[in-house]
Amino acid sequence: MNTIEAMRKRHSVRHFLDKEVSQQDLMTLLEAARHSPSGSNTQPWQVAVVRGKAKQRLADAMVSAFEQGETTAPAYQYYPNPMPSPYNDRRKACGLKLYQTLNIARDDKAGQRAQWAANYRSFDAPLMLFFWMEGIMQTGSYMDMGMFMQSVMLAAVDCGLATCPQAALAQYPNVVKEHLSLPKDAIILSGMALGYEDTEAQVNQFRTERETVENFTQFYDE
Repeated sequence: MNTIEAMRKRHSVRHFLDKEVSQQDLMTLLEAARHSPSGSNTQPWQVAVVRGKAKQRLADAMVSAFEQGETTAPAYQYYPNPMPSPYNDRRKACGLKLYQTLNIARDDKAGQRAQWAANYRSFDAPLMLFFWMEGIMQTGSYMDMGMFMQSVMLAAVDCGLATCPQAALAQYPNVVKEHLSLPKDAIILSGMALGYEDTEAQVNQFRTERETVENFTQFYDE
């Protein structure tokens, strides 16, 4: 599979097979991702791989925090507030289409909360990854981390694996740091579900619409 094919094939998976990911495959994709670019080769990325009983304990703790209404405290603000058009339009369309795919009605608040809680279990994927960096790192390293995560996702496609990048897993950083014994000043940027896609699951038929190249590119020739 070439890189362009992998980029087109990659999509966010929200239902996984009950099948373990081998240590060899995990190391293969991380080995490939370590070649990602970073500013002056700083390589700010740190990865926490959580599975088995450790994953269950951490997932239970995050779901509990969510269900008890604990205030989230991510290390950074992901979206502008308020969010203007067209960005908010795209965000709303994404959520609406996801719930439609799952047959969750607009007034089904319980169904919506249950689906959101699934985020904190990494949609029951066998592996839950956390991407973090030391607290001294600055904004430029966020770009490096994004490129590293994309490398992980593309390598996963090549290994026959599926992923879902999850900013939701960064919403309770204190819970994560406590369970994984991470530094108090660690910046947790995102999580990621990793496993084998259940291709028969209805939710995995969900796809988001993408803008055309002409809508986001300006050409300057003279």
